[in-house]
Amino acid sequence: MKIGLEVLFENYLGLLKDARVGLIVHPASVNSNFEHAADLFFNCKEFQLTTLFGPQHGIRGETQDNMIEWQGFYDKRTGIEVHSLYGETRIPTEEMLHNVDVLVFDLQDVGTRVYTFIYTMAYAMQACAKHKKRMVILDRPNPIGGHLVEGNLLNPSHSSFVGLFPIAMRHAMTVGELAKMFNDAFGIGCELEVVPMQGWKRSFWWDDTKLRNWILPSPNMPTIDTATVYPGTVIFEGTMVSEGRGTTKPFELIGAPYIDPYQLTEALNRYNFEGVYFRPTYFQPTFHKHAGKLCGAVQLHVLDRERFKPVIVAVAMLHSIYHLYKEDFQWKQPPYEYVHDKLPIDVIFGTDQIRKQIEAVVSVEDIETSWENDVIGFQNLRSKYLLYE
Repeated sequence: MKIGLEVLFENYLGLLKDARVGLIVHPASVNSNFEHAADLFFNCKEFQLTTLFGPQHGIRGETQDNMIEWQGFYDKRTGIEVHSLYGETRIPTEEMLHNVDVLVFDLQDVGTRVYTFIYTMAYAMQACAKHKKRMVILDRPNPIGGHLVEGNLLNPSHSSFVGLFPIAMRHAMTVGELAKMFNDAFGIGCELEVVPMQGWKRSFWWDDTKLRNWILPSPNMPTIDTATVYPGTVIFEGTMVSEGRGTTKPFELIGAPYIDPYQLTEALNRYNFEGVYFRPTYFQPTFHKHAGKLCGAVQLHVLDRERFKPVIVAVAMLHSIYHLYKEDFQWKQPPYEYVHDKLPIDVIFGTDQIRKQIEAVVSVEDIETSWENDVIGFQNLRSKYLLYE
């Protein structure tokens, strides 16, 4: 198969012919030969690359930790000015776009609503609509497939940079499909073109694509195993329980100093969730929450990723930890991703309902039932924007 970046150079260069081009990239913006999009664009004679833009973590991996702002600079390799879209602004300004006719987006997403790159795309589309620029999306695979939808829809009252529109936590769409939905259903209305992939199927996980170039799209997304559990265990960013940052298994290891790993795993394995086994363990984070402290923990072992439901599994984990260790458990306090007036857990869930259900001891089964209509409605909406069989 071929990603949008490769299809662009083979069949779609006419979209950029003689244009002044701005390019939004990050470390995973490479082709199957590991060539970075910024270098490919810089060396192409069909158009002029004038400006580079970078999301959270920079264009070549300049910032490593989570929620660390960075400032613009000149790219040492190309000499081109780089504008930060994770600093003083997250939306391209008129000044940033003054030397741009077409803005191209080529970021690797991970298939979860709570990931800033798709909102960098949405903000760029809004800027293009406002300043009369064309927007081109180079499509890339959803690494956890395009066929499994799960989780509640975001409530618009809880919109943020980790959830701008009412989509499901696990959306099962590519960035190109999301762009079409954002543009039409959510009213951005920019002049948009999506360069599709060739040979991608909705049932494909990353390793089914035969692409060799899994490159960390963000520093704590090292493998496809991480992306598999992330739609669920990302919720622990809204707590003072460690989500495994500072270990070699972020989002697969969940723990805190007060947790008895054998007690917790026994409680979780009683749920008999399909496709996953919880193993008791310990870890000592080297940075982030509980750095240097011994944490009792569980590791999620995904045995069947087609049957594994990461969102409800993580809700069950949070439900169990909250009620087993209520005296020690704490919700993380604001701010979180530029939101200062809401609990981070509510920002992540896109609603305060699930937190309140957990606190009120609503069963995990009833929590899952409460978002069933959300999933059905979202699947009906997304069907209008799907590009692949």
